[in-house]
Amino acid sequence: MKQINLQENLRKKFDKQGVKMTAPETVFFSKDTRIGKNVSIEPYVVFGKKVNIKNNVKIFSFSHLENVKIENDVTVGPYARIRPGTILKTGSRIGNFVEIKKSTIGENSKVNHLSYVGDSKLGKKVNIGAGTITCNYDGFKKNKTNIKDGAFIGSNSSLVAPVTINQNSIVGAGSVITQNVKKKSLALTRSKQLEVKNYKRKK
Repeated sequence: MKQINLQENLRKKFDKQGVKMTAPETVFFSKDTRIGKNVSIEPYVVFGKKVNIKNNVKIFSFSHLENVKIENDVTVGPYARIRPGTILKTGSRIGNFVEIKKSTIGENSKVNHLSYVGDSKLGKKVNIGAGTITCNYDGFKKNKTNIKDGAFIGSNSSLVAPVTINQNSIVGAGSVITQNVKKKSLALTRSKQLEVKNYKRKK
């Protein structure tokens, strides 16, 4: 009963503060949740402890946030998980089915689809393609990935930490990157496509 009353009080508090909630009864806050001006929250969003949101932010449905700092003009979700130690800088975008853990996402950077970013630092205007993974755990310890300003990571890429992708470089789709990439370079690790003409499957 105490928990129900707490949630009702928190919802009323944020409603009075001007937070736009589509279905407030489906949104769950923590006592220490902090929310700025012009913030909208769609249904089924959960705020764990230590969530601090600034202004002009939109949280889409079915997202879970804990111990995260969100700056101005950020969008999150739907179906995003933002784990402890994450900072989302001004203008960044976190899309559907994305997990961010203990990482900084730089200003106007995008992680739009189906990606995992852990123990990483992204600079400004970085684009992370769908299905990208930062391979941060080698079985013994966590390692860091550093993606600098203007880098473009193609879809379905694996960045094996520790690794640095330097400024304005491109990682081609489907690549497994194990070495640092120099600035303004294209890094591509992909098997040559093989085509067998008139191939028949064995029965």
